[in-house]
Amino acid sequence: MRSIARQRPTRVPIRPPNSNARRWNTTEAGPHQPLQSILIANRGEIALRVGRTAASQGIRTTTLYTDPDRNSQHALSSPFAINLGSTDQYLNGARIIELAKEHGIQAIHPGYGFLSENSGFAKACTDAGINFIGPPWKAIDAMGDKARSKEIMTEAGVPCIPGYHGAEQDPKRLEREAEQIGYPVLLKAVKGGGGKGMRIVQDSSEFRSQLDSAKSEARSSFGDDVMLVEKYITTPRHIEVQVFADKHGNCLALGERDCSIQRRHQKILEESPAPNLAEEIRQDLWEKARQAALAVGYEGAGTVEFIFDNDTGKFFFMEMNTRLQVEHPVTEMVTGLDLVAWQILVAEGKPLPLTQAEVETRIQERGHAIEARIYAEDPSLNFLPSTGKLLHIRTPKETESVRIDAGFVQGDEVSSHYDPMIAKLIVSGTDRRAALQRMERALEGYEIAGPVTNIDFVRRVVRSEDFANGEVETGYIAKHSQELFGRVEVQSEVWMQAAIGLYEAQLVSAPTTNPPSRPLSTLGFGNAPQPRRFELAEISSDPQVTPTPVSVLVLKTGPETYQVSLADKTHTITSTYDHRTNILHSYYPHTRLETRLILSPPTTTTSTEITLFQHSRLHRLRLLPPPFLAKALGQKDVANSVVAPMPCKVLRVEVEAGEEVKKGQALVVVESMKMEMVVRSPSQGVVRRVVHLAGEICKAGVVLVEFEEGEGQGVGEGEA
Repeated sequence: MRSIARQRPTRVPIRPPNSNARRWNTTEAGPHQPLQSILIANRGEIALRVGRTAASQGIRTTTLYTDPDRNSQHALSSPFAINLGSTDQYLNGARIIELAKEHGIQAIHPGYGFLSENSGFAKACTDAGINFIGPPWKAIDAMGDKARSKEIMTEAGVPCIPGYHGAEQDPKRLEREAEQIGYPVLLKAVKGGGGKGMRIVQDSSEFRSQLDSAKSEARSSFGDDVMLVEKYITTPRHIEVQVFADKHGNCLALGERDCSIQRRHQKILEESPAPNLAEEIRQDLWEKARQAALAVGYEGAGTVEFIFDNDTGKFFFMEMNTRLQVEHPVTEMVTGLDLVAWQILVAEGKPLPLTQAEVETRIQERGHAIEARIYAEDPSLNFLPSTGKLLHIRTPKETESVRIDAGFVQGDEVSSHYDPMIAKLIVSGTDRRAALQRMERALEGYEIAGPVTNIDFVRRVVRSEDFANGEVETGYIAKHSQELFGRVEVQSEVWMQAAIGLYEAQLVSAPTTNPPSRPLSTLGFGNAPQPRRFELAEISSDPQVTPTPVSVLVLKTGPETYQVSLADKTHTITSTYDHRTNILHSYYPHTRLETRLILSPPTTTTSTEITLFQHSRLHRLRLLPPPFLAKALGQKDVANSVVAPMPCKVLRVEVEAGEEVKKGQALVVVESMKMEMVVRSPSQGVVRRVVHLAGEICKAGVVLVEFEEGEGQGVGEGEA
């Protein structure tokens, strides 16, 4: 494998580059205070992750949950759990502190997200005598303001990207600064994170509209719409360094992570070490990251993020995340360390147990690691979040080289209230090639039915040639869109397996509000085997695509024998169906197939959906009911309408009745899963009626805007 270090770096502690660099550090190292109780002020896999380490150390953990989370895994993970009530109460810092005091809890771990980078909350914990498992509040405050943090970094000798970070926020001033910097520019909320409140502006004609959108999203997400303007690097990489500091002046760099594969400015794949990075640049990144941490008197886990310019080989400070990162397991895999355990160690006042040289030796010995975020989202619809019940989950086997951090199990509901991440899949290998191969195999064994997921999409990225060669940048997905989003033709065996599975499982249901599963014999087919015709169609996310129905005729001629007619050809197939595993084993003249079929029964608004896993590929089909049954099911005609692409809240309506709109024009701005999205017109037309107004809550598929007869229809075009 590639050597990580040609020269041993200076052993810690490393002193700051100038005398003013420690002005933020007001924490003095005190006596060791072992923690006996922790309140985890977070949810999902984050709370589960923190709880595992705390429990392994004999620390009592208390979890928090809200009404929608009452049956979630983190709420059930500890016998000590407190209901906060409504969904917004995870952000109620004052109440959480009062609960900690009421229950005699020593420390609060904020996880990542929510209150983890809230300096006011960290200060309030300290003032209340509660140990905040994170950096000093002054360090959070200094690095949480992107404009202020860049001033500190410049003073500390850390290179920063050119831009305007001033207090004057008049739109005309911001626009003048953008002109002076030169397009394209990046608008970014100073309190932002996770890609929210961020917009790329290609030229002056779109500056105002993108500024309004960024400000609106920033106000909604952070309660602050102050923006900075920076030069947008056209071929950037996102490289970040994991740092760790204690109360004794020691600061370590635990390696770097490349997080360049992103959508909506949010990461999908992260890996360590970063591929194709010159050793002298790697060492310089580590050194600058330590300087950044020491400049604000940092303590605990943090991540210093850099933009690396592929064109020039230069890197610039972007921001510091003053918390543990979602992708921290990548670093744990390549160092063999438990970073949550280290957080607890630092909170107790103990020194870091390793030197920089010892950390580097570990990284050399342990190879490469990659993390894939498994999201409930539809890549073909600009990665729109997907919701619903997890009908089926099958995961790869966990080993020392395959790890899964998940917040959901089969039967759980992915709601619209929170982030749609289902799990993180982390693998390691002796080198990058071995890690990639292991990731591909693990993704092949990952099955989820219910909400749409990004698993197949991530597989395509991992298999793509440029990614395999380490030629990555943040615009990778857009530049490889044809390769990554190409449609895969449904093979004839998929249609036949689906039809046999439907016949054998006998899950064709009657049109009732809560339709039970009923055998075919109760639907008028008698006890003798009867031929059954299934009209099937592929489920398409593209509103412009009308799937072509495929007709399959099935007749059971023996205990395990079927005659299946498709496209004027009749096939004799031997099949057995295991109702416990939902696996159909079939023998065709040319091959043997093993297919898992997951069926979701029809509801009042949808017909039966069939999810098939075959040859490590997922297919989603729909059983089309006859017209009289579709009417009985209450399915509505949404022609000449734009419908909500997901459960959402309407933030703004941009059009009115009688207005003529062009294709791509903004119709409605909605919010779901903390993400703001513009719903645009799929075609030119005249608005007949605006159905839902600002402030209203809508279910997925409900009509938002109606057009005059014969004009625009579909789910619209979403732009996050």
